[in-house]
Amino acid sequence: MTAATLDIHLTEADLTAALRGDARRGLTADPKCLPPKWFYDARGSELFEAITELPEYYPTRTERALLQRVVGEIARIAQAEVLIELGAGSATKTRLLLDALTAEGPLKTYVPQDVSDSFLRETADRVAAEYPALAVHGVVSDFTDTLHTLPRGGRRLVAFLGGTIGNLVPAERAEFLADLHSVLDPGEQLLLGAGLVIDPAILVPAYDDAAGVTAEFNRNVLHVLNSRLGADFDPAAFDHVAVWDSADEWIEMRLRATRAMTVRVADLDLTVDFAAGEEMRTEISAKFRTDGLSAELQAAGFPVERVWTDPDNRFALFLAARR
Repeated sequence: MTAATLDIHLTEADLTAALRGDARRGLTADPKCLPPKWFYDARGSELFEAITELPEYYPTRTERALLQRVVGEIARIAQAEVLIELGAGSATKTRLLLDALTAEGPLKTYVPQDVSDSFLRETADRVAAEYPALAVHGVVSDFTDTLHTLPRGGRRLVAFLGGTIGNLVPAERAEFLADLHSVLDPGEQLLLGAGLVIDPAILVPAYDDAAGVTAEFNRNVLHVLNSRLGADFDPAAFDHVAVWDSADEWIEMRLRATRAMTVRVADLDLTVDFAAGEEMRTEISAKFRTDGLSAELQAAGFPVERVWTDPDNRFALFLAARR
């Protein structure tokens, strides 16, 4: 077995600098906001894994079941020699792709990408042990601005699963797809997983579970600011809020101050006032209509070859080729 290799294009110092910039911009904005990527320290990652197992949280199991049903067809169409997974995490769903792509024959290399050096190293080593015939080449980076660091060579399939595309507002999605287009060669492919617009009575509880796990996950961004930037947030003084925006067709997660308070962020030499009832946006999770997202992909130079949906039309997988 060949050991996994790791390219590091994002260090702890880079992450801290990015957090400082995002926190200063977001906490001084009106209304206040923070990017969702800062949920994910070790505790945040554990909380999200717990969320995926909750009865209300249908996206993960729905995507997994859909992928299991159509993965053979994806592999036959893609004929990929290299599988790149953006935001690989623990790569649990990826094994379905790896099994199907290796069964088809041409797959030689797996490239997991993530922001966490330690987490990615663990994932890469585990996959290398399970698939000894594959070269495993991890990339520590931020997919929103370092796609150019992805290795070249071989017919590549980029997998971007989990509905993470929904965390980007339309302008950010267009920029991401344009960047991806610039680093892929004509004919190379994108496999995109996206949540679909469904009844808010099913959708909202997925982001506001009865056990309160999502609430703790949401508040974890405040723990991250406390631990990494010397802030003195009282996370218990913020309520978790999840609302469906029917105009933009996305879920917004917010933190609502339960009382007026002043927060100090020592590392930024910043004082932030919150009014009682003030809300700070921490995440959007856009949901899509298949025609609409197909049009976005087409506009970015990724004509859609196939779209698969689950029987309840809650989730979709798009296979598109770079023009």
